[in-house]
Amino acid sequence: MVVRQAPFVIRLKDRTRAASEVKGMQLRIDPGSKGTGLVLTDEKEEYDDHGAMVTVRRGLISVELQHRGDQIRAGMRQRAGYRRRRRKANLRHRSRRSGNRARRAGWLPPSVQHRVDTTFSLADRLCRHAPVAEIHMERVAFDTHSLSVGRRLKGTEHQRGPLTGTTIRGHLRVTWKGACAYCGVTGVPLNVEHLRPRSRGGSHRVANLVLACVPCNRAKGSNPVRIFLADRAERLAAILPQLSAPLDDAATMNATRRQLSDVLSTLGKPLHAWVGELTKANRLATRLDKTHTLDALCVGPLDHAAGDRIVRFPSHVLTAKATGRGSYARTTPDRYGFPRLLRTRAKQHFGYVTGDLVRAVVPRGKWAGTWTGRVSVRTRGQHSLATALGRINVSHRTLRLLQRGDGYGWGIRQESTASTSRKMG
Repeated sequence: MVVRQAPFVIRLKDRTRAASEVKGMQLRIDPGSKGTGLVLTDEKEEYDDHGAMVTVRRGLISVELQHRGDQIRAGMRQRAGYRRRRRKANLRHRSRRSGNRARRAGWLPPSVQHRVDTTFSLADRLCRHAPVAEIHMERVAFDTHSLSVGRRLKGTEHQRGPLTGTTIRGHLRVTWKGACAYCGVTGVPLNVEHLRPRSRGGSHRVANLVLACVPCNRAKGSNPVRIFLADRAERLAAILPQLSAPLDDAATMNATRRQLSDVLSTLGKPLHAWVGELTKANRLATRLDKTHTLDALCVGPLDHAAGDRIVRFPSHVLTAKATGRGSYARTTPDRYGFPRLLRTRAKQHFGYVTGDLVRAVVPRGKWAGTWTGRVSVRTRGQHSLATALGRINVSHRTLRLLQRGDGYGWGIRQESTASTSRKMG
């Protein structure tokens, strides 16, 4: 019988697991900040052409989990901006909450905790749908100090940053010689300016700060520095070398690696953690491309000198994009934060909820035919259905429920085919 449509899972009813001979699989996980790769594999011993016993690893099912941590963070910043604006305008608002509130041990911001929860949820689902015997996970730590400098630091260099013996403003005055970084004026009051604006994800790192006079600071506003200095190439060329890549993804991985190990250990399977250098060595030895799913396939030891190898990886990858389950907001605000539309409390209309997988049989009209996709419900019963050709409007009377929404958007993509040295299945 069919258990789920996405991902497609069947259950054999003519036998039981106790009466069947089932060889255990391995679940291999390559965690990431934007996405996570999960692969079900099996390993077996066989003889090579020279009669030696070697271990071969086969990839059976590949899943790529796409996180939505950036959307969560953007939504929380937008909500904070609405509240800040209403407080400043002395409108109806909630009082500012204290900044020294106690947090439980192991607390993570919602955008970061989401990565742990979704990875655990998908791993738990795979363990229930497949005979997983053990879990292998890549566990890495990033040296953010070395990444910010651009080279590997040693010894006491880790304890000495660019602000050793000075302050941020003092460091910027020495760096920019007391002049505005945008126009070069001196002898005027200077503000500490963010090159990548805070509203666009910029941080308070020294690499993201310069000195700017008041007119330039106001004129730049929240515009990117490349747009603001588009007509001043010399100034832009002097500033861009300082603008280093953000370390948000590296910090996220450092914050979640321990908690992810803790929650995966609750699945009741033996958990093995491996370093990222081992994954990279296996990927280079097997000449595979760098993707989350192929990296997950390479997690765990392989003795290449003895002949161990990867003989198969799936040609298609099942993608699971985290979409959430809707919003708790009671109103739809405009861009100024004022309520514009009142949202209904009921999320189910005519038996369907936004995100449900349905099949529509349209008897006549422009969109006559059979369509399958995710539905967006409306109170009047004329729902919107997402299809491969775009969105169409269908009546609730023509719909048949296939699967309730689970907070993920499922799809299929091709695995990287540049690696021709291994068999694809």
